[in-house]
Amino acid sequence: MISINKQSFRDRKAIIRVDFNVPMNSNKRVLDCSRIQGAKSTILKVLNDGGSCILISHLGRPNGKEKKFSLEPLIPEVEKILGYKVLFLQDALGKKTEKITEELKPGQVVLLENLRFYPEEVAGDELFAKRLSSYGDCYINDAFGTAHRAHASTTIIAKFFNKNKFSGHLLSKEVEAIEKVFDSGEKPVLAILGGAKVSSKITIIESVLNKVDAIIIGGGMAFTFIKALGGEIGDSICENDKLELALSILEKAKEKGVKIYLPSDVVCAQEFSEKGITKIEEITKISAGWQGLDAGPKTIKKFQKVVEMAKTILWNGPIGVFELESFSKGTIQLGESIANSTTNGAFSLVGGGDSVAAVKKFNFQQKVSYVSTGGGAMLESLEGKMLPGILALSN
Repeated sequence: MISINKQSFRDRKAIIRVDFNVPMNSNKRVLDCSRIQGAKSTILKVLNDGGSCILISHLGRPNGKEKKFSLEPLIPEVEKILGYKVLFLQDALGKKTEKITEELKPGQVVLLENLRFYPEEVAGDELFAKRLSSYGDCYINDAFGTAHRAHASTTIIAKFFNKNKFSGHLLSKEVEAIEKVFDSGEKPVLAILGGAKVSSKITIIESVLNKVDAIIIGGGMAFTFIKALGGEIGDSICENDKLELALSILEKAKEKGVKIYLPSDVVCAQEFSEKGITKIEEITKISAGWQGLDAGPKTIKKFQKVVEMAKTILWNGPIGVFELESFSKGTIQLGESIANSTTNGAFSLVGGGDSVAAVKKFNFQQKVSYVSTGGGAMLESLEGKMLPGILALSN
């Protein structure tokens, strides 16, 4: 995989696969522009070198050409972030698009309409990819968030560029962050895995067992482990069909010398509500009719000490129902601990699932080393899978 850093794009037309799959409100205003911001440095690198940009992306999951999924409303936000005029092309294919891209001058930027308006995009159609490739003389993939999809614009298109295919700044940063955790990170390496279900994290757990020195298991899935070990968990969420699996994970960890840290106590409530009565209980002795919804004070202190010892930290999933203020303290305190360790020299990666949402909600973005924009792509990377969009840049 070749980075754009040492390349010159003077007088070149770069097709850049960006990830502009951003949330918008009913008035088509962008609610979160972080993905556009993430692509900025790659686009400006090409423009500052004296090249031009053909931006390609998807938005949502349209069924054919649905106007509500058009990329056109993004133009004002993209122009504001880049500081350049951006021309919108209503068709990704066609003679008008071919003519405009052919006549593109250095310093000019065009954005093509949503590629998923064409079924050939998701199907990974080779002819569709070849037609897209004809617009430029080099290809840059900067859309890590779609790198796990073997779509026409993320994977297939790369085969038409031989050595003129590169990774953008954002994609390179994501890959480097994952490698730093799993391959080159300073020890001890800690994985913090939260969320509701063991079943949704099993492949991640099995993958990280081979890479880390310690694992904190928090959130709802901790109760499956506690029950498997004989604890009384009241009405807490539990996957009863995964008790044997939980025990086998603990056994594998023991064999590999990986320390597993489970909660000691939890904040309990009788209902999933902001207004209900709460109490602190030992996680192995939760009263009938009560459910654990956040880490308790002993757990917070225990996890804090584990985080302080780590030199490399991966955080995937919250350790409480952070969306409700009454049950957000554990996740906030965990974030503070990770932030402190980062200040003291640790490398911290937040990636996948609701941990990214928690980091944004509680303003930890600037306090950790890296926050992934990847979503599903990050999760598949954590599972140890090779992503087709990244493989395509290497072949």
